[in-house]
Amino acid sequence: MNDYIELRVNISPCDEVATDILAAILADGGYESFVPDTTGLTAYIPTRLFDRQATDDILAAFPLPGHDLTCSATTIEGEDWNSEWEKHYFQPIVVADKCVIHSSFHKDIPVCPYDIVIDPKMAFGTGHHATTSLIIEQLLQTPLEGKSVIDMGTGTGILAILAAMRGASPVTGIEIDPAAEANARENVATNGHPEITIHLGDASLLPSCPQADIFIANINRNIITNDIEAYFKALNPGGTMLLSGFYEADIPIITDAAAPYGIAETSHTVKGDNWTCLRLVKKY
Repeated sequence: MNDYIELRVNISPCDEVATDILAAILADGGYESFVPDTTGLTAYIPTRLFDRQATDDILAAFPLPGHDLTCSATTIEGEDWNSEWEKHYFQPIVVADKCVIHSSFHKDIPVCPYDIVIDPKMAFGTGHHATTSLIIEQLLQTPLEGKSVIDMGTGTGILAILAAMRGASPVTGIEIDPAAEANARENVATNGHPEITIHLGDASLLPSCPQADIFIANINRNIITNDIEAYFKALNPGGTMLLSGFYEADIPIITDAAAPYGIAETSHTVKGDNWTCLRLVKKY
């Protein structure tokens, strides 16, 4: 059983800025799933990765002045966590009137050209978070027929699945968390796309993967800047890179890291509280 720690953080005063920033810094600390509400944030991390002192240090260093944070931690059995997520947190979502994302238990689903079934379990990526929907919007606007795609940090596999639905092949998803990688495989099978290959691992696997025409990474700023050279080597000349998992204010940090490798911004989009998707091109 993949047990998780449910971390409940109450924030006073609470607003979207505070919960988004807290989710971002907890993600850097290994937390995987986040449920904001009007009084704070609930976050989940595998029990084996939970470090109470590290978590306390993250909360103590919360960068917004004038906010008080209190927290509690509870162990949640994997099966119970899945059930609660399905009942309370994951509802069908439509992106750009073209893509509907829903779970296998949902009824009365809107009809869209792209219908993706995601049973998220422990994995991040249902389309509800701004970073996921931002990349979905970009994939819907990008010609993908016959293009090779790498989805780094694939989570539920949602972005890889959409790419395959739009004609991309081959499609490779890489996920570092074993539970998420297993979930991505299940979702790929459910949606019937054998052209998608899912691997367990990190950026060190990229040299063994087919070169990408489109490279996707919805992770976080620190991982992206650390691994940008590996991303560069995995992308064909003239290829497109779609990056998210960070704020609009972080764009100069990403572009500065990418510049030595001939990767330059062509555009970016913004959603929610300044979450952004950065589109870049590899010049050579």
